[in-house]
Amino acid sequence: MPTSRFVVHGRVQGVGFRWFVRRQAERLGLAGLARNLRDGCVEVIADGPVGALVELERALERGPAAAHVERVEKSDVPHEVVLPKRFDIS
Repeated sequence: MPTSRFVVHGRVQGVGFRWFVRRQAERLGLAGLARNLRDGCVEVIADGPVGALVELERALERGPAAAHVERVEKSDVPHEVVLPKRFDIS
């Protein structure tokens, strides 16, 4: 299964964004993590079926009601990266 890294830009910290991501990822059966970055962005690394990753990306572009997503950058992650078996927030 592929692993993708998303960096979400905009007003995405302090608005429940990571919890939103966790709910979406669990609903889609994805493993991975979501964490705040120092620059105000949220980083999401997720592993799972391609279709689920596409759905997650759409959800990230929308975000929760209190967020304002400006853009989402996506990149592939090498398979050597070890992720949690479920979805974590840090």
